[in-house]
Amino acid sequence: MNKKAIWAIIGLMSAAVIGVVVLQMDLIRTAVKVNEERFEKNVFAALNTVVRRLEAEENREVFQHSINGFVTAYYEEHDNTGEGKPEFTLDYSGEDGRPMLSPKLSHSSLLDELMAEFANPCTCSQCMARKDNTYRSLMVYFQQNTREFPLEQRIKLQHINGVLKQELGNRGIDTDFNYGVFSREKKSFIIVDGHYVVEDAQPKEILPGYRNIYNSRYKVDLFPEDMPSPGLLMIHFPARTSFVWRSLWLNFLGSIFFTTIILFSFAYTIHVIFRQKKLSEMKTDFINNMTHEFKTPIATISLAADSITSPIIAGNSEKLRRFANIIKQENKRMNSQVEKVLQMALIDKRDFSLKSSEVNLHDVIISALENINLQVEKKEGTATAVLEADNPIVEGDSTHISNIINNLLDNANKYSPDKPAITVHTRNAPNGVEVEVADQGIGMNKEQRKHIFDKFYRVHTGNLHDVKGFGLGLSYVKAMMTAHKGQIDVRSELGKGSSFILFFPFKQ
Repeated sequence: MNKKAIWAIIGLMSAAVIGVVVLQMDLIRTAVKVNEERFEKNVFAALNTVVRRLEAEENREVFQHSINGFVTAYYEEHDNTGEGKPEFTLDYSGEDGRPMLSPKLSHSSLLDELMAEFANPCTCSQCMARKDNTYRSLMVYFQQNTREFPLEQRIKLQHINGVLKQELGNRGIDTDFNYGVFSREKKSFIIVDGHYVVEDAQPKEILPGYRNIYNSRYKVDLFPEDMPSPGLLMIHFPARTSFVWRSLWLNFLGSIFFTTIILFSFAYTIHVIFRQKKLSEMKTDFINNMTHEFKTPIATISLAADSITSPIIAGNSEKLRRFANIIKQENKRMNSQVEKVLQMALIDKRDFSLKSSEVNLHDVIISALENINLQVEKKEGTATAVLEADNPIVEGDSTHISNIINNLLDNANKYSPDKPAITVHTRNAPNGVEVEVADQGIGMNKEQRKHIFDKFYRVHTGNLHDVKGFGLGLSYVKAMMTAHKGQIDVRSELGKGSSFILFFPFKQ
């Protein structure tokens, strides 16, 4: 898959993910708005119901006072004048149908007439209308007298508390609230949260503790039939936002959770795509390198075999021996390359076991330096050891440890184009031995250091084309250090060389 196709897929997937996130956020925003509107509607419905119930409660008291006290109070007033008790009755002859007080020659009392009027069992439209008009007239009469009472006397403290909680609860609003009754006449609160507010203790401005209630948008007129209304019922919800979100938290967290999964999967997919692309390129390079590595010895073996079969060479035992040695060396070289590939296959399958024994790291290093010196001296370089570890004996597989050191020395030589200067340094470390293999070669940048332990990865050498290998050496070193419960670290600077620091524990 080429880069254009990959970026096209990434673009489409990005657009799809962004679209899903935007739509999800829009759905959540819409749900919040709907909840806020429902909450506001329920609050105003509850407040209006509370006002109607307060009015109804007052009207019931009005009715009782009207029946029980109105006539008596009127008679007593006229008794004091010495004029005696005048007779009067209800007159329904007015244009609006409402009863009016009018003199009557008979001695029946107004109370008897009122009781008879409301005790009338007739349910015809005419009688029901008369009852309704009689009731309304009595209410108007008494309300005209009750307007003289201050607002705090017209509201029962415990009654308003219970009614508010009940009406809000009926509409599913069970969050905390603060309420207040504001008097237009006094321009201050007279009731707040179930207690009376002392007028003298208030400044001209609203107290800071009541500011939230006063600024709340949830407010309705009290006793709206009075013109003007004597006050306002106000309510404030401190936890309004959390209440509105309460029913949405599960959906919101679920949206975040699943959106995170989608984003993670998307990011991981992109990572895998690029990783597979890079791995494909590395495998292609590996195949090319392997072809090149095998092509040279195969050609050499072919030439040597042709020479041996030549009649001119057949009679010369010295030349026969020489060509036979060439075939043997090239065959050994090919076997070595195949062995590296097979070793990595075993490591990938974790189908290997360490043959642990006591290994003297100094002996291994000295032996490895003897082998690499033959190649380093051809380039007029040096490979030296600084063995400072007091106890170089560790537990491990001598073959693999030897391969680790040889691989690092081989890399140091390959990536040091001019006169290699290789140093192997051992030093004491807590619970083990530290081995550092350093060179003054081409070095690596930060990006290269991140990938040097990946399979098939090879550091680019610019114009240097004689660096051979499959890119398996450092991958093998990393795997073997992990198998030995050790550690490997690399320090490198481009153009100044590299240092590989190995830590071998004394015991596995």
